[in-house]
Amino acid sequence: SQPGILGETVQKSIVDAYLQVSVFVGFTLLIFIGIDSLSKFNLDIFLNKTKKFHVAIAAFLGAIPGCGGAVIVVTQFIQGKISFGSLVAVLTATMGDAAFLLFAIEPSTGFLIYIIGLTVGIASGYIIDFFHNYNFMKNEFNSSSSKTEKIEKNFVSKFNYIWLFIFLPGFFLGIIGAFQYDINKIINLPLDLNVNSLVGISGGVLSLIMWSLNPLSDFQLSTNKSRGFLPRVIDTTNFVTTWVIAGFLFFELFMLFTNIDLKAVFDIWLPIIPLVAIFFGFLPGCGPQIVVATFYLNGFIPLSAEIGNAISNDGDALFPAIALAPKAAILATLYSAIPALIVAYGYMYIFE
Repeated sequence: SQPGILGETVQKSIVDAYLQVSVFVGFTLLIFIGIDSLSKFNLDIFLNKTKKFHVAIAAFLGAIPGCGGAVIVVTQFIQGKISFGSLVAVLTATMGDAAFLLFAIEPSTGFLIYIIGLTVGIASGYIIDFFHNYNFMKNEFNSSSSKTEKIEKNFVSKFNYIWLFIFLPGFFLGIIGAFQYDINKIINLPLDLNVNSLVGISGGVLSLIMWSLNPLSDFQLSTNKSRGFLPRVIDTTNFVTTWVIAGFLFFELFMLFTNIDLKAVFDIWLPIIPLVAIFFGFLPGCGPQIVVATFYLNGFIPLSAEIGNAISNDGDALFPAIALAPKAAILATLYSAIPALIVAYGYMYIFE
């Protein structure tokens, strides 16, 4: 009954992605975007007063789960307001949307990588600024094209209330699940229905539909303040959900259709696995990084590889950087590979 197994696999991937990751992403974004919307914070004045600390601030913004903080820093670099070292710091510290996955499923590992990324980011940034002057790589950008487009309200926002209606019980189920508690022992539904599956499938499928009708990138979503607080949270969560479902599905279907013992394959190639993960980190966007994190969480690649990937990956922040300051973006990405190699192989050598 291959179709039966296939259906179950797809269903399980969507439910897990929604209840183990999406609901926590949504909650985190409610807090971050909420603070951002409520505060009348003037970034320009702040940056003028804090020149000495730009690298540390950039690394801290980059280390925030998701890509919003990193995108802010990239746009400030493009406008010539911060140094190249700050750009390297943010790209090194950022783990993008893969951070949500780690924090949701293995919080202690997520926190460890967060601290490593932040520390390595700050150190790299100050070292780079020591060797390059403040205006290094700044003259290649023409500031006239830095306007943000206003994203119009569209048909998709009609689903926002249905989305919230599913999200609230989903978040509750996500917390219960995180504590390894089975809600289905308390709530018995007729017809072999299962509370987790009902909420997980509805939430996951709705996120996929909303994203496909409005496939904005994380970059457009998180930086655009012209849109309301709730649409920003919902659209960004849908974007991450789509990628996480894709990552989970890729992994589960690969395991279903190939009988390869991945663990054995990876064990043979162990010395170069961190290197491969670091190369994956060079791919812009959060999709490939979520796949790497999924492989780590399933026990197929070592923590050193996940650490290397987290340091080398730049999430969605790389898109605006490549579009508007390509030379700086490529050089910053290459620079971030150096600490990624040192830390990943250092960790592997000492702890694994």
